[in-house]
Amino acid sequence: MEERLNLLKTYQECEEFARLVHKSEPGIAAAARKKAIGLRASTHGATNAVELELFQAVCAYEEAASAKSGRRSPAVRTWRMIKQHGIIPAAELVVNAAKETPGNATLVEFGLSEFAFEAVILRHPESFSPETVLRSRDRLRTPTS
Repeated sequence: MEERLNLLKTYQECEEFARLVHKSEPGIAAAARKKAIGLRASTHGATNAVELELFQAVCAYEEAASAKSGRRSPAVRTWRMIKQHGIIPAAELVVNAAKETPGNATLVEFGLSEFAFEAVILRHPESFSPETVLRSRDRLRTPTS
């Protein structure tokens, strides 16, 4: 990793650094934003790698949605589902919903597709129901409009 990124210790430091270098070094800015997502996700109490990646997915979506709208855009419904059901069941509910949420398309648009719930589910299929794994596979095969 870029040496300057190793010096960044907080979410806020990563975001500020990304903002400062985004025009001159877009690749470094993207890496700083990804580090910020990881740092922010680590504050949500994940108990294993799957949960951490799912929290990263929510944080990445919030970052992309905020960038798209120009103002802070929290994933209120998703956080409510997480509070009610837990992170893994909430991800399954989102992915298995009849209507696809805009989250995946937003993440793809901002170059953060590896953070989508569907991508996390396919990296850890043993943690999810077969139906959820199939739905994830189908959604990632089908381009979102």
